[in-house]
Amino acid sequence: MKLLESLSQYRPQALGVLRIMTALQFIEHGSQKLFDFPLSAQPHALSGLTLTAGILEFAGGILLALGLFTRPVAFLLAGEMAIAYFMAHMPRDFFPVNNSGDAAISFCFIFLYLVFAGSGAFALDNRRGA
Repeated sequence: MKLLESLSQYRPQALGVLRIMTALQFIEHGSQKLFDFPLSAQPHALSGLTLTAGILEFAGGILLALGLFTRPVAFLLAGEMAIAYFMAHMPRDFFPVNNSGDAAISFCFIFLYLVFAGSGAFALDNRRGA
């Protein structure tokens, strides 16, 4: 148990890595909507909602990757993912595995966790004293 207890000292670094890796994946969703990159089998039509989602995902993902304004950005993105789940995925089927909503749920709760946990290590928030 001593080994497991000693891992706690790396909690800020693990949180920082979780934030960065989640943000990098999220940026892809935004860039795919806005720039069709990476190429999608089903390109997105840039309607009002899709454009808004793409901007939030791309810009919000960049801010999270940098660890800048982490808590408010994570709060906004958690809400976006909750709305995306209930508008786009839930109507298809009740079960996330069947409605392709797994990622939206995971993003939502990781972002919600970041609201409470903060940015962790490797964040510009740490330099501005946030």
